[in-house]
Amino acid sequence: MEHAPCISQIATLLADPKRSAMMWALMDGTARQSEDLALLAGVSPSSASAHLGRLSAGGLLKVEIRGRKRFFRLAAPEVAAAIEALASATIASTPRDIPDIFKRHTLPSRTQAVPSPLLRARLCNDHLGGTLAADLYQRLLDAGWIEQFDQRVSITHKGATQLANRGVFVQALANSTSRAACACPDWSERRPHMGGSLGAALLQLFMQSGWMSVSNDSPAVQITAAGQREIHRFAKETELQVVP
Repeated sequence: MEHAPCISQIATLLADPKRSAMMWALMDGTARQSEDLALLAGVSPSSASAHLGRLSAGGLLKVEIRGRKRFFRLAAPEVAAAIEALASATIASTPRDIPDIFKRHTLPSRTQAVPSPLLRARLCNDHLGGTLAADLYQRLLDAGWIEQFDQRVSITHKGATQLANRGVFVQALANSTSRAACACPDWSERRPHMGGSLGAALLQLFMQSGWMSVSNDSPAVQITAAGQREIHRFAKETELQVVP
């Protein structure tokens, strides 16, 4: 255990609601001034400077000097991935038998300081998250390509056939080290998106088709107009064309 990473310092930094609000505001990869972050977090400029100083000293933020202005951005993609994972874990760890009125108070606010591109589409580990991904998951269910029983997700024979027509082969997914398909909790949508090997394969398919691209500076995914159209038609009964 002597070589185990010390995560308590990072956990302490992110535990403060004001600091976590500032980190959310930087999740799109942009650099912001302390004054902007103070406004988003609802604190005074002096308080924001103190919070940002702690985040920077802790290695979570890096500072860019532009003239007399100081801009802050996430220090590394791994920081954004950690925040994404914590948000998803918050959803997954919420007891399922408590009333919805209590869930609304225990889960993070969907829109609090979260940049809109992250809500639409973002990386969630090796697969796609956000509104686009949650909608796709529901279409896969409605079309009968996947089935969900409690927390178990399986790919149907119909789904395997249709996915193979698009270059995604279930047999190859089954040989992967991760589960072929699973429902990954989406912190911004309060509903699942596709995880597992299938989720990763769909992301790769969309990228190889030129429908979307990712950046090293942000988990937000850039989607082309054609990609938006094609992904919305994906798994619809009326649109079963084969992807070249």
